[in-house]
Amino acid sequence: MARWQGQFIRVDDYRWKIPADYKAGMRVAGLIYASKEMLDSMREEQTPEQVANVAFLPGIVGYSLAMPDIHWGYGFPIGGVAAMDIRDGVVSPGGVGYDINCGVRLLCTNLDQAEVRPRINELINELFHNIPSGLGSEGKMKVSQKEMSQLMVEGARWAVKRSLGFEEDLDATEEGGCLAGADPSKVSDRAVKRGMPQAGTLGSGNHFLEIQVVKDIFDSRTASIMGITEIGQVLVLIHTGSRGFGHQICTDHLRVMEQAVSKYGIKLPDRQLACAPIESKEGQDYLAAMACAANYAWANRQCIAHWVRESFSGIFGRSPQKLGMKQIYDVAHNIAKIEEHTIDGRKVRVCVHRKGATRALPAGHKDVPKCYKEIGQPVLVPGDMGRCSFVAVGTEKAMQETFGSTCHGAGRVLSRGAAKRSIRGADIIRELETRGIIVKAQSVSALAEEASQAYKDVAQVIDVVHQAGISRKVAMAVPMGVIKG
Repeated sequence: MARWQGQFIRVDDYRWKIPADYKAGMRVAGLIYASKEMLDSMREEQTPEQVANVAFLPGIVGYSLAMPDIHWGYGFPIGGVAAMDIRDGVVSPGGVGYDINCGVRLLCTNLDQAEVRPRINELINELFHNIPSGLGSEGKMKVSQKEMSQLMVEGARWAVKRSLGFEEDLDATEEGGCLAGADPSKVSDRAVKRGMPQAGTLGSGNHFLEIQVVKDIFDSRTASIMGITEIGQVLVLIHTGSRGFGHQICTDHLRVMEQAVSKYGIKLPDRQLACAPIESKEGQDYLAAMACAANYAWANRQCIAHWVRESFSGIFGRSPQKLGMKQIYDVAHNIAKIEEHTIDGRKVRVCVHRKGATRALPAGHKDVPKCYKEIGQPVLVPGDMGRCSFVAVGTEKAMQETFGSTCHGAGRVLSRGAAKRSIRGADIIRELETRGIIVKAQSVSALAEEASQAYKDVAQVIDVVHQAGISRKVAMAVPMGVIKG
């Protein structure tokens, strides 16, 4: 791929603009959050071109935004954020991605490293046994067609009603674990057939379950409100999405959108940006089906969290309550949502596309759970399995600049194929074990795709958003045991 030849205009050390006159047809400028060093790798991958292309979409307001974990994606870059005015704007499946509501859930415990380290192998084996993972993996729940329809509409509550978790889990989940507007009639039979056996599964690729140890606390008051109280405390991070169900919904609706582009006379620089007016039948059908996939993902993470609690309970001989296994939060990072934002001094309803980006609402915002009103919404930023992950909070600056959005993870620097060609999975397992990190995976060869060298350093990513003020660092945790699909 040729090096990107466009121009970056420096706003400050962490913000770089692609001017709106870079390409004829751009409706707004591009704005990338990055350090100067990060810009070089972005140039090599041509991702700024995707940022510029998104700026062509009808109804886009503000900027075509990119977070520091940006990398090449389908149509939109992964790490891209764009908001479209619902009156004349479009919705684009490429701005959400194939893994609809891929997201992260974090649980705390009252266990410390000294208690867990001697039993880490036993615990990882128990989790691996209890939580189905891997490509095409099937769940241990048998979901009927009727239950599938309920799950699509109810989201995480569907699982809680079946005693797979607690009511307070819903309070600590974005949207309460249920996106409004889901309509199962807009979902194809093929998607339903793919989704039914995969409910309650971790999946493959970059999906994982990680037992972590708190290594650093940057803001002890904010951390303690979340339940993170000391260095050495054990946390559990769950990263997965809507599996083959969401993938099929994206595939189905992309076909419809490709025809809608001609029907509505929309001019695009890249056919992968296929879209339809938000208020059109095609746009509304996609949003209704996407909500079904988002709700499926929240139900999926809810089930997995329940089995995590059961596994810990079995190994340590105490109930989840006695183990302090409270949910800190659950965030989506591949989703499109209708939200109200202030633009040029007026309140506007927009469709915010976050693809590889996390919602980051400030203290006092109406959509922040009551328990977090005084600190802001928790932001969960996983790294790769050899480094670390961060917990942050949303800020008022994010509301002003990024439609309440921030980064979602480390971001790739090597494609899956390139990583597999240059790294061996077995070597990764050995190397991590020497550092006290136990890894268990369905496919050892596929581990190469997830090696540390395939990703940016998440500490550098979080430093950019922290310094730019669009989220604020609270704590950092390092892996002790990892399950990969």
